[in-house]
Amino acid sequence: MLATGLLVFAGIVYVTTRGSAGLLAYVNAGAEASMVGAIADWFAVTALFRHPLGLPVPHTAIIPKRKESLGASLQDFVAENFLNEAVVRERITTSRLSARIGAWVGEPGSAERVVDVSAKALADGLNRVKHDDVAAVIRDAIIPKLLDEPLSPASGQMLAEILHDRAHVGAVDLALSELHRWLTKNAADVQALVGQRAPWWSPVWLDEKVAVWVYGEVLRWVAEIRDSERHMARRALDDWFATLAQNLQHDPATQQRAEHLKRRVLAQDKVVDTSIALWDALRRALVASLEDHDGMLRARAIEELHDFGRKLVEDDEVASRLDGLFADGAAYVVNRYGSEVATIISATVNRWDGEETAQRIELHVGRDLQFIRINGTVVGGLAGVAIHTFSQFV
Repeated sequence: MLATGLLVFAGIVYVTTRGSAGLLAYVNAGAEASMVGAIADWFAVTALFRHPLGLPVPHTAIIPKRKESLGASLQDFVAENFLNEAVVRERITTSRLSARIGAWVGEPGSAERVVDVSAKALADGLNRVKHDDVAAVIRDAIIPKLLDEPLSPASGQMLAEILHDRAHVGAVDLALSELHRWLTKNAADVQALVGQRAPWWSPVWLDEKVAVWVYGEVLRWVAEIRDSERHMARRALDDWFATLAQNLQHDPATQQRAEHLKRRVLAQDKVVDTSIALWDALRRALVASLEDHDGMLRARAIEELHDFGRKLVEDDEVASRLDGLFADGAAYVVNRYGSEVATIISATVNRWDGEETAQRIELHVGRDLQFIRINGTVVGGLAGVAIHTFSQFV
């Protein structure tokens, strides 16, 4: 209305000052040039979206006619200038994304929200896993793979690495400690078991003395093994493990026996049932821990998240390393899928109707286009006055 009103105003001024002399002649020249500028810019603006006055003038209604090429050009522009590896890397590096994440995690309540949302999502996901699905995965995927894959060499190599790192010592210590504790707690049962093995003709008092002596010797022997890392029984166990590891890797007979044992175990129906039971127990324990708002798991997760956020803020090396990982991930996505993402633009524009496309763009930039008309009216008037002045001067 403002742009059209200026055109109408310029026309009225032009009509009323027509044939005047002196100062009004300058006004008349300015009004005439304002009308020319306003009409020319109106034509240019309108020609982008439709035929002016409905007349099929060449090179008008540009957007409806060329929306496909415009969409393709916009797609190429976005792909080259935004979905570009160098641009993405530079943007992520300079934005210090990891430090900002660390600062946000350090704000009160942020870590708690992350843990709550993650815990709820994980618990819901675990609850949606059905026993039939677990059984199908074990029966159709895991067990056939284990049957086809020879496990003896890998098991032998893993056992050898465990022995080399002395990682089994802790398990042996734990087993001996538990055995000694059980023997101490169940002395009467052990002695009764030994007494039952005595011959029928031996006196009861002798059986009891023998049972007490045997129990004491076993208890003392277990304690000696537990307390001495260089005990002969420990060395014998280490030698047996070392021989087993060597044979599993290089002895065909041992490998064949191990594979036969593997097949016998995996052929049992109880394998699937036991696996499901173990999974169900683990799932229920995890879900209970995740749903416990005051539980240790949630408190530990919040604590670890706070520590991680603080490290991102204070340790520039860790933050830079994480920013590098973000940049690598974004660059991979851009290089691999950037062109596919950019095609969304052209595909969306191509689905639009020509007139609908023109209307969408016109509504988005219409205010600026009307200012082009207003500027054309004002600049045209000033140019008309300047030309008339120059003509009078000449």
